[in-house]
Amino acid sequence: MLTSEQLAKREKRKNLTVKEWNTDHNTKTKWLDRVKVYDSEGRCIEEIEYATYGQKWRITTEYDDKTGRVKEEVEYNDQNKPVRIRKYEWNKNGTKAKQYNYLPNGKLYSVKVFEYIFSKD
Repeated sequence: MLTSEQLAKREKRKNLTVKEWNTDHNTKTKWLDRVKVYDSEGRCIEEIEYATYGQKWRITTEYDDKTGRVKEEVEYNDQNKPVRIRKYEWNKNGTKAKQYNYLPNGKLYSVKVFEYIFSKD
């Protein structure tokens, strides 16, 4: 469940693209550092990190239509080829339960399980 503050942030990001630029102090050369693309719901659907030579990596995110939670992320390398696919399971309270990590060929290579421990402080 999203708070009113989170919903307000999403509202501002609907259909937004944010470009971050770096500038060399001495030469004043400017280059693209990062791009984030948001969908009509204000959720980040693509993030690209750049270096002076071009793309370093890119991650695309797909959301579940019913729950609005992240369903799948695909990570691409500097040549825009998939290197890792992550799929998620969620607990009923909205926290991540499991993250399944796949190779580009679809073979499962690891599973991350999330454990939440709340202290009584």
